[in-house]
Amino acid sequence: MDRLLDKLIILLICTISLSAYSDIASPVIACLVAAAISAAIQLLDRRRSAAVLTGIISVMCFFFPVMICTMPLIFYDSLRQHRSWLMLPAAAALLSGSSLGISQTLLTLSAAAAAYIIFRRTSALEESVERLTALRDESKEKNIVLAEQNYRLLEAQDNAVRLATLKERNRIAREIHDNVGHMLTRSLLQSGALMIINKDEKLKEPLESLKDTLDTAMTSIRQSVHDLHDDSVDLRASIEENLRPARERFTVNTEYDAGNDIPGNIKFCVAGVVRESVSNAIKHSDGSRLSVIFREHPAFYQLMVEDNGKSAEINETGIGLKNMEDRARNVDGNIRFTPSASGFRIFMSIPKKQGEAYEDSSDR
Repeated sequence: MDRLLDKLIILLICTISLSAYSDIASPVIACLVAAAISAAIQLLDRRRSAAVLTGIISVMCFFFPVMICTMPLIFYDSLRQHRSWLMLPAAAALLSGSSLGISQTLLTLSAAAAAYIIFRRTSALEESVERLTALRDESKEKNIVLAEQNYRLLEAQDNAVRLATLKERNRIAREIHDNVGHMLTRSLLQSGALMIINKDEKLKEPLESLKDTLDTAMTSIRQSVHDLHDDSVDLRASIEENLRPARERFTVNTEYDAGNDIPGNIKFCVAGVVRESVSNAIKHSDGSRLSVIFREHPAFYQLMVEDNGKSAEINETGIGLKNMEDRARNVDGNIRFTPSASGFRIFMSIPKKQGEAYEDSSDR
């Protein structure tokens, strides 16, 4: 839009010089031809054909002197095309004693000077707009990067707080088990001994009641310690820990997409299967890549362990595969082993049980 306004201003200055002609037709034709060629040059924008048009209309000034009055408009386009040297024929026609009067010559030169000044002003304005646009884009990019860094920092802080919380839960569970659990166990043994040596029938019922109370307290403490211990297990960290031996031989890729509220026995099952899978891969696979993917879906959990080694037939008597099947069965899950020429895949899915607690896995 700025370029169009510039051209209109230059063309108006040119019409002042053209108005000195007594003939109306030739100035109008020259003005229309110059406007059409100027539009074509801008449309072609620095192509070779634009340079050809500029050279042609510049040479036409020798044969049609009236065109000299419109050359400031073409001069403006040549400056934008960085081909101002193409206007040399028009300048030569102007200075070679053309039919233009002194006033027309001065007006044409003034229009050319105005075209140069307007071009420089518009170019400086466009450069300023480009710099501001680049600065705005750079600022947006930096804001996006900063937002990503802030998100990662917050995520790292949340993970640090979560790990500290899990560590504290584990410490509390251990202290309860070591202290309160041992004292309750000793109290149970003492109450049992008192019941054996007691001869007073009046104390028999109170001692039995005491033993039942201690049994209930022991069960409650054991369950609380068990729950605290299960909650203190970080499945992602367990998977990474189990994958550590494989990183010496394989290029390991892991994907973990699950929440934190995973039942304890599911955690132990998944960690155990990953551990067995890594052990089997190290022993039997001749591949170079190992992939472990664990995802939580609305109705089930999904684990896939895959390497790119050439796999033989499955040895059904293998202890490792049998252990993995047992782990999956203990949580009502399904596990499949798929050997192929492109690798060995272990795929396990574990359904969620809404409103039900899983039975504890005995193999931990």
